[in-house]
Amino acid sequence: MDRALAEVRRVAREQHGCVTVGQCLALGLSRKRVAGLVRAGHWTRMHRGVYLTSSSIPTWRERASAALLYAGRGAALSHRAAGYLHGFLAEPPRVIEVSIPEKRRVEPSRGMRVVRRRPVPEAHGRLRTINRADTVVDLVAAARTTDDAFAIVARALGGGVASAHVRDAAAARSRLRHRRLLDDLLAEADSGIESPLERRYHHGVERAHGLPRALLQVRTVLGGRLTRADRLYARLGLRVELDGQLAHPGGRTDRDVWRDNAAALERSELTLRFRWSHVVCAPCETAAQVVLALRRKGWRGRPRPCSPICPVT
Repeated sequence: MDRALAEVRRVAREQHGCVTVGQCLALGLSRKRVAGLVRAGHWTRMHRGVYLTSSSIPTWRERASAALLYAGRGAALSHRAAGYLHGFLAEPPRVIEVSIPEKRRVEPSRGMRVVRRRPVPEAHGRLRTINRADTVVDLVAAARTTDDAFAIVARALGGGVASAHVRDAAAARSRLRHRRLLDDLLAEADSGIESPLERRYHHGVERAHGLPRALLQVRTVLGGRLTRADRLYARLGLRVELDGQLAHPGGRTDRDVWRDNAAALERSELTLRFRWSHVVCAPCETAAQVVLALRRKGWRGRPRPCSPICPVT
């Protein structure tokens, strides 16, 4: 292997296997040699002037690195690409979004979307990526539903992003879609609501039907183990567990069953367990069950129906 090719491969290793034709020329590898490597199937053309120094199917990170190299000076992964890298999204996006300074121009290329911004928020990392707080703001502004927006906020705050930092990032923008919604969602996440399902229960079941306000994410010791209840009507001995698909993809776990049994035996606490279909598709029927359980535990409050046909009385 000649020295120029060895140097190019060394640079490529630092860039997830990708190089630009400009880097190749600077290291002494000619355009003709690059074209020959592509023609022979040793390299893969990713974008104009950007190559993967491999013939294998590109990984997502290799695609992301190629997009950054193509976008050039000042570029950073943003929006869903940044959300995936920060852990706010479970699946990598098919189209990789890259932000660049507003004064620059980059021609469109397949598999990526270029966003011109003033200014480009602070970015860092080997795969240069917009910071976590600004990524939350970007994703909430682009969210199609409130559930999608809250899922981002909940995952971000649960992963250690400070709500104050997200508010600061939002305040720095003169124009922002969903600004008021973001403020509301941050406040709800700070109060202890941790998922779209819990938010739906809070609004559609509890508040809409005048139920007493439950304590959120209550930690207690049962059978010598630290446990947590999604909702606890503490003085009434009623627990409500909300089994979202992400948290409980196969239904109740063995630990959930043990916790419910321990709560009943040690504290005489009743546990009601609801899933997405109950809270979202049948909130009134769910509220009616909670009211019945509260009544049996001694509650003497007055629930209210949310509509003329609501079964809560």
